[in-house]
Amino acid sequence: MDIKTKSLKNVINVLILIAIFTLASCSPAKGEDSDSANNIPDMHLNKTRCKAEKLLSSMTLEEKVGQLFMIRPDSLNPNLTAEQISDVSNYDVTELSSQMTESLQQYHAGGIVIFQKNILSPIQLTRFIDEMQGESKIPLFVGIDEEGGPVSRIANSKEFDVTTYESMAQIGAMEDSESAKNVGFTIGSYLKQYKFNLNFAPVADVNTNPKNIVIGNRSFGSDPILVAKMVSAEIEGFHKAGIMSCIKHFPGHGDTTGDTHKGFVSTEKTWEELKECELIPFMSASKDADMIMISHITAPNVTSDDLPSSLSNEMIEEKLRGEMNYNGVVITDSMAMGAITQEYTTNAAAVKAILGGADIILMPENFKEAYEGIYSAVKGGKISEKRIDKSVLRILSLKEKYDLLK
Repeated sequence: MDIKTKSLKNVINVLILIAIFTLASCSPAKGEDSDSANNIPDMHLNKTRCKAEKLLSSMTLEEKVGQLFMIRPDSLNPNLTAEQISDVSNYDVTELSSQMTESLQQYHAGGIVIFQKNILSPIQLTRFIDEMQGESKIPLFVGIDEEGGPVSRIANSKEFDVTTYESMAQIGAMEDSESAKNVGFTIGSYLKQYKFNLNFAPVADVNTNPKNIVIGNRSFGSDPILVAKMVSAEIEGFHKAGIMSCIKHFPGHGDTTGDTHKGFVSTEKTWEELKECELIPFMSASKDADMIMISHITAPNVTSDDLPSSLSNEMIEEKLRGEMNYNGVVITDSMAMGAITQEYTTNAAAVKAILGGADIILMPENFKEAYEGIYSAVKGGKISEKRIDKSVLRILSLKEKYDLLK
């Protein structure tokens, strides 16, 4: 075969492949990049995007705004104050009341986060989740902090007979990624049994500061390469069990000394310095993680807006999405934490988070006010509906990937 003939055949083959892909694929939502449904396997991408887009096209603005929130079930109870909702041990909500059902159907929350005070027993927990799913028009993300170790809502509940772990630092000390994978599969398996579909884990922070009061032994260790290896392995275990993962707390909470639960926390590192340590596990796992949780850490030597990372367009859109090329779901850390509530009203923080590039607002201090803040911002033109559609499509595509959209 001569060179010209061979070249012509190569061109024809490429054109055929392009034609096949074009005919088979679903067009991206207006204004959305074609790969925005990140982490969806190629073989399922077209089908998934088509179904998610079809649902999106039929949704009201009210339903779209609701998908942007994951809340405590307690937030559906109109009789509880913000302080009572955030109380870690009192004012527990363990079953779905008629008032909660009404709130769920009115505000269309995209997801629910279960805490230890919402858990009494395996039967109660499973029934509670089933009831909420049954009353939600669009199936919910149902998430929990089940890291293994001190932050484990189910394993630390005496009514449950599940495998427990001292800490992820202990797992990391084994330097065996198979151990981390087994942790993910073990935890993921019992979460699946109790009707969860999302775990806010693994912790991808590198524990490099001995004065750190937040991360400590929740991290796999102080070596970023080791942490990266263990995080990716644990995600593989979660996925094997059918559970979504959410790595946290971007851009890295391990070298800080403050607690964003209580107030302002800052890192003085530059982006290049973060890339040498804190960002390594995130960069390594971002292609496999279903969500990335953005912390409320302020990084003045990375961004110029003086905003917590969770509200910063520079951090989310320019750094995470732009430089790191991450196109999956971005979720904030809890918006009821002091780093947010001491500086912003509930509705202002919610609007800033969406303008900053976040897809999901996690546990606002006042769900109704945050919801109405975003809805009003869209109706008033401060946030475009096209911007909302980008986030909702990512959310629906992830739900479809895990067969939640029936």
